[in-house]
Amino acid sequence: MRKKNLDKLSFSELKKEVEKLEKAKDNVKCNKLSFSELKKEVEKLEKAKDNVKCRKVSVWSVVKNMVLRRRVDAWVVGKNYVIRTVTMIQVGKLVDVTEQELVLEGAAWVAETDRYADFLSDGKVREVEPFPDGRVIVGRGAVIDACEWKHDLLRKQK
Repeated sequence: MRKKNLDKLSFSELKKEVEKLEKAKDNVKCNKLSFSELKKEVEKLEKAKDNVKCRKVSVWSVVKNMVLRRRVDAWVVGKNYVIRTVTMIQVGKLVDVTEQELVLEGAAWVAETDRYADFLSDGKVREVEPFPDGRVIVGRGAVIDACEWKHDLLRKQK
């Protein structure tokens, strides 16, 4: 494998390299490093970061972002979800996930469900208001719970 000169990489190129390493991590036996060896590797990265021409980022913020990316994996883009927030219930197809937001298409606000378990199992609602065609953005901080919606999306007002 060809070594890359990290000090000549832009931040986006460096990020791509980190993502490549993240994908290849299963082929690397880094889980056999002792804590002190791992600490030395982190210290090397800390020293090398001054040679990288990008905004200063701590190793721990990189680790935090990796952990956040793993949390995102709980959501499956392309699936239909019913999402209960602190004030509303939305149903729609998940098309994007960011650190702070979920993006739905074909979405509707469910104003009244009758019994919630019946709503989830048979998909029937008492009152629903579809959003206009396009994307609907839901703040992840407001999400209470969510589950996969196994029925047709709710596109008719009732």
